[in-house]
Amino acid sequence: MSAPAHALAVHQTELLLFFTLLQLTVIVLAGRFGGEIAHRVGQSPAVGEIIVGILLGPSLFGLLAPDLFQYVFRSTPPAPMQMLSQIGLILLMFQIGLEFDFAHLVERQNRRAVTYIASASMLVPFGLGFVFGYTTAPLLSPGVDPLTTALFIATAFSITALPILGRMMIEFKITRLPIGVIAISAAAINDVVGWLLLALVTALTLAEFSATAFALKVALVAGFFVCWWFVVRPLMKRIIRASQFGPAPTGEKAGRGKLTHNLLGIVLAGIFISAMTTYQIGIFAIFGGFMMGVILHDEHELIEAWKERIGHFVMVFFLPIFFTYTGLRTNVGSLGTAADWGWCLLLISLATLGKFGASYLAARWAGMSHHEGKLIGIMMNTRALMELIVINVGFDLGVISQKVFTMLVLMAIFSTVITTPGLRRWLPKIGVTVPARG
Repeated sequence: MSAPAHALAVHQTELLLFFTLLQLTVIVLAGRFGGEIAHRVGQSPAVGEIIVGILLGPSLFGLLAPDLFQYVFRSTPPAPMQMLSQIGLILLMFQIGLEFDFAHLVERQNRRAVTYIASASMLVPFGLGFVFGYTTAPLLSPGVDPLTTALFIATAFSITALPILGRMMIEFKITRLPIGVIAISAAAINDVVGWLLLALVTALTLAEFSATAFALKVALVAGFFVCWWFVVRPLMKRIIRASQFGPAPTGEKAGRGKLTHNLLGIVLAGIFISAMTTYQIGIFAIFGGFMMGVILHDEHELIEAWKERIGHFVMVFFLPIFFTYTGLRTNVGSLGTAADWGWCLLLISLATLGKFGASYLAARWAGMSHHEGKLIGIMMNTRALMELIVINVGFDLGVISQKVFTMLVLMAIFSTVITTPGLRRWLPKIGVTVPARG
């Protein structure tokens, strides 16, 4: 490489670094500001971070200061932010998996509740979303095959936001209570089925669907769970036992509970290998991170050490990047008429009725109380950014319009905003003390 070419390459690298650091500075500070405001008004900080992420996109920042918006977020390719956001989400999913005590599912009544809730909260919203999508496609997404539009909207209606729901449960300290484990287990089943549906709908849209290939994908998912539980779990536990977490740093009390550099490296490599595996079988990398956390959920010293050394950094640095990256694609200004907003209100109502209502009735049918049913309903109705992943795929494939995309974004925000007030109102009804506001 000649000297001028080498100098140019260095300059381009430095330029990319500059804008990446600029974006990170804006995102981290805005995320902390949004999270703090949300916390002060009794919301989950995740809600504030989501909304700030949307506002940093073309919906507000790009509208009020288009030149500055272009300079900050459009001067370089989005790949660095996209990769950082996905890595952060994988680490968050691992952290969420660590937090849940699935021993509660040994009880037959809890397993039955998970089965009923997961089934009802998938089938009913899917049906409502399909009818809405098929009926309104000629009006809201003209020129698109109504069947594919309906299938994408139905899939979006069916999703529960596993990462955000898990984070809210951590904040309310219900991750190891039966109701928390039932909700997160049903949500995990919802999302696995949802990703399989997304793969199916995408294949149908691209006219590449094969019943044999789809059956193989389902078998691979089942094989992954079996392998990780019966092979990877014992292996990781043996490695953890052998490491003994190493000696404590100088000046600190000796004993277990300190995560050595070697063990941290092995755990991180395990998370990434797990994520790569689920990506290869077609259910998205985040489930690999979640499953790695699940198989280590009873390693209490590891959990304590992870929280102390890694957990806060994931929450403060990585997660807001994911919110902002998605917000850059959202434009609320696309809903320009009263009719558009009317359709949006109907979409939000149907989505909420389908998720909340079906989950509540299923919980009651499984023997849970009235207030437990409402808590299950409000938690399963949380969609947030997992739905945005689904609708981003639909938008990229051209099967939903900008209007429908925006409606689904607003539905995701609404369903997430109402979760924390619902938890604050109904958790005390079942004897759970909630954290103080602000």
